[in-house]
Amino acid sequence: MAVVLLARNPTDSVTHGLLPAARDLGLPVRVLTDDPDAHRRAYADRPDAPEVVGVSVHDVRAVLAAIEATGRPAAVISNSDHLQVQTALAAQYLELPGKDWRSAQRARDKGLMRARLRSAGLDDTYCHRLVTGVPLPEAADIPFPVVLKPAEGVASEDVVLVSDRDELVRRVFETRARREGDLLLEGLLDGPLRTLETFGDGERLRVLGSWQTRVSPPPYFIEERLTWNPAPDPAEVTAVLAQLERLGAGFGACHTEYIVTAAGPRLVEVNDRIIGDHCDFAMARLLGEPLFHELLRLLTGEPLEPPVPKEPQAGVVHWVLVDAGGVLLKAPDAFTEQRGEYQLDYRPMKDVGTPVRVTGTNRDYLGSVTVTGPDSAGVEAVTGEFLAGGHWVIG
Repeated sequence: MAVVLLARNPTDSVTHGLLPAARDLGLPVRVLTDDPDAHRRAYADRPDAPEVVGVSVHDVRAVLAAIEATGRPAAVISNSDHLQVQTALAAQYLELPGKDWRSAQRARDKGLMRARLRSAGLDDTYCHRLVTGVPLPEAADIPFPVVLKPAEGVASEDVVLVSDRDELVRRVFETRARREGDLLLEGLLDGPLRTLETFGDGERLRVLGSWQTRVSPPPYFIEERLTWNPAPDPAEVTAVLAQLERLGAGFGACHTEYIVTAAGPRLVEVNDRIIGDHCDFAMARLLGEPLFHELLRLLTGEPLEPPVPKEPQAGVVHWVLVDAGGVLLKAPDAFTEQRGEYQLDYRPMKDVGTPVRVTGTNRDYLGSVTVTGPDSAGVEAVTGEFLAGGHWVIG
């Protein structure tokens, strides 16, 4: 039986991660997507090219009809933030392995996430939902500065710090001109940003490790660099896992972002997928494990396997960002090379000749630089040397 994968646009995590793993495990893949032409182009020259079916993947009824027409699958999976609820509902309907759709919806809607945690006394962050057509709160009722964000946003899109009500009015107007859906006002969380990466089979959970995240200065929140931490603080882990348990997260991969405040860890968002933007490949190398194979086994209902102890590695993922509008005239091709004990990877995220502009989101990435090795000092030295090479030109 095939694995059905729900997708929007093609991503490297699927193309270079899940598809090769499925081939190795002998699992045929059928991709259901609302952009079939893009997927067929992405897989055209690949030996593990899946069957691609055009479907309105946001409509779970259309997904179920497409599955019914092509035969019962071994599993229904997705690595898209946008499609976790549909994936969970389809899996539940077909009595296949999957997460609770309510947990998926709490992860998708950050307002529901906060409400769930607040009901258990696990979150005290200010959070107010802005619904189209409903007047904004008065200035006295808002603890400025606050973060304005879409309730169901991704990739830092339309996430901005606002300092007063006049700015809020302007930012809300601009955001609603670009997108539909509810917005949230959230209290500004003060402290370092971390991630917690977990795998789970629905009963047991394994902490893979954590990334320490450097973000751009306000008013935007662009992730600029992640530094690997194989042994995150146990107290932080305990607090974050308690919040994930309350949300119902625990099946498959989970990429959780949190801020270490004076009152303890406070969640920023929960993503029901493996970490992206090439950090997943870096994490597989740092752990010395075939993570995509392990993830597919979990998603098809196999139990969680215990990790094999290994010597911890150091690693950095640094994103090269658009710094001015124009056309990308020069950039490196993808490559991997050894520099002594350290491995350097570069993966482009925009093609040469592409028009670029500064958006204040993760869409500003030109490419990712990943360096791994036995110690952090050497990793930083190799990273800095490569970044100083003047490899990217925008004109």
